Amino acid sequence: MNPITEQDIAEFLIQTPDFFERHAELLTAVQLTSPHGGRAVSLQERQAEMLREKIKVLEQRLMELMRHGNENMLIGDKLQRWSRQLFLVHRAVDLPVVLLSEICAQFNVPQAALRLWDVAEVYAQESFAVGASDDVKSLASSLSAPYCGVNAGFEAVQWLEDPQAAASLVLLPLRPNASAPAFGLLVLASPDAARYEAGMATDFLERIGELASASLSRLRSL
Repeated sequence: MNPITEQDIAEFLIQTPDFFERHAELLTAVQLTSPHGGRAVSLQERQAEMLREKIKVLEQRLMELMRHGNENMLIGDKLQRWSRQLFLVHRAVDLPVVLLSEICAQFNVPQAALRLWDVAEVYAQESFAVGASDDVKSLASSLSAPYCGVNAGFEAVQWLEDPQAAASLVLLPLRPNASAPAFGLLVLASPDAARYEAGMATDFLERIGELASASLSRLRSL
């Protein structure tokens, strides 16, 4: 006859849920080791400790969800204020300057720059419309999502006021729709190498790219 194993006992208790109703005295007789100090405690006390631990974990998760919710609300407010400033720009030629200054102010971005191409002839000599090489244009069109990561010597970094201070970057392609070639590139930079990391969530950055693309479309050639 095979000896009874712990698994056999566990299966028996699962299959016999009324066992402890018939033997309630065992609940007080069973002694377990508490993880808090190693003292012996009853089964009920150990269950209470486990419940308290579960409640503590759930409270921590709730606090984290609340923190994320507050952060998302603040980001939403900043996005709304930034978008509002773009709507208030009367002259299309002023859009790039306002877009960059407000993105730095609202989102605490140390440096930002952009270049556009295929703009209307009247804007062809503006500073935002010159200096983008064919390589940059090809890179922008190849990006299906924002690039986030270290400064790997991208040519577009030279558009920044202080390229040497750019340790991490975001490269946002500007395009009229998801399937169209890019007509510009927006660069966000930080001296903090961990500010923009590969693998970070890009949903919010994609919204910025979509809004920037929509507003700057006023400068494109028809």
